[in-house]
Amino acid sequence: MTSTKPINRITLFKIPNVDDQQKLLALYKEIPTKAVKDGKPYILSVTAGLTFEDQRNQGFTVVAVTVFKSKQDMDYYDNECQAHAALKAIAKSVHQGLVMVFFESFAV
Repeated sequence: MTSTKPINRITLFKIPNVDDQQKLLALYKEIPTKAVKDGKPYILSVTAGLTFEDQRNQGFTVVAVTVFKSKQDMDYYDNECQAHAALKAIAKSVHQGLVMVFFESFAV
């Protein structure tokens, strides 16, 4: 089944080192302009930030919300996007756990 609604992706990272958190957030700030497909930006929106200190965060310190026009665009991001490859390389070297979920949004 092909999705016709935007795909929302939420990624949580456990990154204890504050400098590493900032490094990852700086890369997320570049994603809207550096992530291109067919020479054009293709991501609808990206927001990222630090979680609040709270027992419910279960040690996750950085969260990113990325919205794609389609599942195909998200697959491109995962498998072919050079900007995301650079972000993943840094994230893999600094995180101590992560979780990613995605979903098709509905109108409320």
